[in-house]
Amino acid sequence: MDKVFNNNGVSLSYRDSGDGSVVILMHGWGCTKDTVASIERIALENHRVINVDFPGFGQSTEPLTVWGVEEYTKLIEALCEYENITNPILIGHSFGGRVAILFSSRNKTSKMVLVDAAGVKPRRSLKYYWKVYSFKTMKWIMRLLLGKEKSRKRIEAARSKRGSADYQNSTPMMRSVLSKVVNEDLRHVMPMIEAPTLLIWGGKDTATPLRDAEKMSKLIKDSGLVNFPNAGHYSFLDEPARFSTVLRSFLS
Repeated sequence: MDKVFNNNGVSLSYRDSGDGSVVILMHGWGCTKDTVASIERIALENHRVINVDFPGFGQSTEPLTVWGVEEYTKLIEALCEYENITNPILIGHSFGGRVAILFSSRNKTSKMVLVDAAGVKPRRSLKYYWKVYSFKTMKWIMRLLLGKEKSRKRIEAARSKRGSADYQNSTPMMRSVLSKVVNEDLRHVMPMIEAPTLLIWGGKDTATPLRDAEKMSKLIKDSGLVNFPNAGHYSFLDEPARFSTVLRSFLS
């Protein structure tokens, strides 16, 4: 059943299906609840599944201000209160993993599955910092020469050309949100997680590399890591048979 939860000016669209203990399924950046439909089908075999469209994606509305992981997590906490859900199982892919990590660090959580999850701040090269600071210098010079409004338009056009595919495909608000969340490092909350945690990773994942999973596995007390060597950032799509076997075993 498709539902909508309205909270502080944001409409959260989600699909509520099945019976049993509750699984909250959270997709990655630039995706929707339909992207993780194959995971949903596995979980539905024995569970009730709440499959959300994060604000800014799918059928949900955009945040009204620039959100970070904290605001997305508070919304899932509010949804749990609204649906009277306690002690859920969390499954988060990529960005959804960030929300799962923060949620489980401060709420009772039955189990957690992190699929190619974000949460470790990316390792930056000198080339990256050169690009960042040269861009900031360019912004300052353009504002002096062109004024605030003209420079804003040119800066946004330059950002669109330089940015990642996720950045280029986002609205101005979601670009600001992406810039904020991508730099949030959640390693400090990982030792607080008490829930048994399964990490499923693609060995060829370049968005959230395997070394991130290894760091998470060391910091989360009761955790185990499964690596599919030939899979990428969407390991559940690259290795569907092996993924379903591993997930079914953990959920049961």
